[in-house]
Amino acid sequence: MEPPAGAGLPGPGAGLSRSRRSSLSWGSNISHSFRQQGLQPDADDPFRRGSAASSRRHDDDEENLRWAALEKLPTYDRMRRAVLVADHNLQGYAGGNDNGLVEIEHLARGEGGRSLLERVFQDDSERFLRRLRDRVDRVGIELPAIEVRYEDLSIEVDAFAGSSALPTLWNVTANFLQSLIGWLASPNKKTINILQHVNGILKPSRLTLLLGPPSSGKSTLMKALTGKLDKSLKVSGSITYCGHTFAEFYPERTSAYVSQYDLHNAEMTVRETLDFSRRCLGIGARYDMLAELAKRERDAGIKPDPEIDAYMKATAVQGQETNIVTDLTLKVLGIDICADTMIGDDMIRGISGGQKKRVTTGEMLTGPARALFMDEISTGLDSSSTFQIVKYVKQLVHVMNETVMISLLQPPPETYNLFDDIILLSEGYIVYHGPRENILEFFESSGFRCPQRKGVADFLQEVTSKKDQQQYWYREQEQYRHVSVPEFAERFKSFQVCQQMLKELQIPFEKYKTHPAALTTKKYGLSSKESLKAVMSRELLLMKRNSFIYIFKVSQLIILGLMAMTVFLRVKMPSGQISDGGKFFGALTFSLITILFNGFAELQLTIKMLPTFYKQRDFLFFPPWTWGLANILLKIPVSLMEAGVWVVLTYYVMGFAPAAGRFFRQLLAFFATHQMAMALFRFMGAVLKSMVVANTFGMFVILLIFIFGGFLIPRGDIRPWWIWAYWSSPMMYSQNALSVNEFLASRWSTPNNDTSIDAPTVGKALLKSRGLFTTEGGYWLSIGAIIGFAILFNILYILALTYLSPSGSSNTLSDKENENETNKDFCRY
Repeated sequence: MEPPAGAGLPGPGAGLSRSRRSSLSWGSNISHSFRQQGLQPDADDPFRRGSAASSRRHDDDEENLRWAALEKLPTYDRMRRAVLVADHNLQGYAGGNDNGLVEIEHLARGEGGRSLLERVFQDDSERFLRRLRDRVDRVGIELPAIEVRYEDLSIEVDAFAGSSALPTLWNVTANFLQSLIGWLASPNKKTINILQHVNGILKPSRLTLLLGPPSSGKSTLMKALTGKLDKSLKVSGSITYCGHTFAEFYPERTSAYVSQYDLHNAEMTVRETLDFSRRCLGIGARYDMLAELAKRERDAGIKPDPEIDAYMKATAVQGQETNIVTDLTLKVLGIDICADTMIGDDMIRGISGGQKKRVTTGEMLTGPARALFMDEISTGLDSSSTFQIVKYVKQLVHVMNETVMISLLQPPPETYNLFDDIILLSEGYIVYHGPRENILEFFESSGFRCPQRKGVADFLQEVTSKKDQQQYWYREQEQYRHVSVPEFAERFKSFQVCQQMLKELQIPFEKYKTHPAALTTKKYGLSSKESLKAVMSRELLLMKRNSFIYIFKVSQLIILGLMAMTVFLRVKMPSGQISDGGKFFGALTFSLITILFNGFAELQLTIKMLPTFYKQRDFLFFPPWTWGLANILLKIPVSLMEAGVWVVLTYYVMGFAPAAGRFFRQLLAFFATHQMAMALFRFMGAVLKSMVVANTFGMFVILLIFIFGGFLIPRGDIRPWWIWAYWSSPMMYSQNALSVNEFLASRWSTPNNDTSIDAPTVGKALLKSRGLFTTEGGYWLSIGAIIGFAILFNILYILALTYLSPSGSSNTLSDKENENETNKDFCRY
């Protein structure tokens, strides 16, 4: 990576001086480490003092040799090794080599990373961040910074109001038809303004608080600034990052949006959840910046702090299952005490609601994004926890040039005072946007004053409310008059803070000043191969945690198999007559139904995972197809096991053809059928998304499959206008494959004596009477069709995951509510 413009390297003299200072400071750091471990010599013992000085000189010489060995390595190897002399425990964790250097890949994970973090963090986050920033500043590297601007931003949505909003069968049908035929104007359709011509600038190194009453449009503003708005909303105006529009980069990865909803995999622990997020989001430009940093330090003769050097190199390791970044996030958010506890849900006991909220925040903090938008992160947290989190974020903003907006509903005074800028949003209007110090001045100019013992945040929430506003009126000589939110917004336009902001908006941001690492132009943090690997490891872990489900399904198959074995028990295996065929058809049909319904659990499992998947998909954790493909591939052994259990239990006991080839062909037919059934139910779950709807519609689809599957009505008895449905039924092909495999065996080759059926053998007569295939090629044709259906359903499943939006939003308004209140409530979009 090329150095930023204007960032020259220090001269030789300065480099030598800095090198000496660095060596002294490094030596003091090592001494400080020894003092912390109780190794400082006794000041009253001259012999001990001399021994300690000799020991320090020995360590200095050893350290210099190791730095020299590190400098001789190629850049690739140098970025993966570090010098840590003072702690032999860390060297043990990190797998030190012959040169005394520690391996970063070993150090970055496990106990070694946690020990290193304890040494560099020391429960002082600001000092830790300063040490990171000082190393960068010493060689003149500029940190990436993002300025977010939004101008004349308006967001609207069309919604059905009045009686059409009620979810009756007629209204739902009518609204659906009206949405299909756009030119049919609906008198019950209204346009709701969520945000109305808002303007503002979010600057780096400034911590911004977004305040506003419920349903004021806070979440909508945050989603708009991060590129995560629902596509059904109408958006006008412009949003830019450092002068670049959304079409020039990926805002979903350049910024990080912390949702107010806690959507996690209940079976994963806190550490596993954050590790997966960090792994998928990637390291961004950390590696490139660290390589440039090391190059400049070497050219200037500067020796970095060994602990900070090791830490920064550990954070730049890509693709590891666990990393020191996760440990830092756990420590900062105060959830290291429950790091190895499952998230939990209604069925699994796990962490508390407040801890879940911190996990939601931590998921985004583990990534490399330098613009953070945090929506209602205080929900479920006590005031102390909220203060600690915001305090750390403030240090991150001021020291590392981050751009952060945090939405809080009722922040306590000590938390409110941590912020630099305030945005007050109400009814879709920006009432104030500027420095915290000037906001009370603005409202005093309008005749409203915050009482001394009143929290400023509470005052700001209430002063725009019609029922609470009058108590803050302080101009006794003037008659109180209600000031509406639009009137506040107009008054703010003439306020000095807004005037200054509008002048800045008129001056375009100079794009050439944008740091090369500020905006992300790569859609995903990992390559497709690495993304698939990460998702498959996560899904395999979830399958292990949900092993009870698969054990129960196999147990269910065993119980049904034992029952079927006694019902269709064939001691003498009677065969060869047409009258015997019905019993075998019954056994095959029951087996087929059992295998089909055993795949029905895939419907519930898919729907359960969808909310978390949609969140991670929209935040660009991974390509949607990787999640779908991982589920498909990992379920292949499940299908093989379940089909194998059934066939092994029932095949010979029920008396099917005893040839080994016939046995394995039936196993193949059941395996392909189970794969097809799982693909079908996966697809239905991805499309229907609701457990109630999916269960109802799922049974409807199964009934359709059975009525045209050849079980109830032979092919010859189906009317011509329904014959296409017969050929479209996947279960028909399964029935054909199983029947052909059985009735074309040699024991069914007895000559046919039934003159009503034109077939040479009993087996072919039985097949022909049911309208099934009568040649061996029919088996392979049916297997090919079943596999084709499985592939088709899996492709449709992946397409549904890729393009369908999560359910839950509704563009309807009830006529039972007051129109003004309805508009406010609807602004929760």
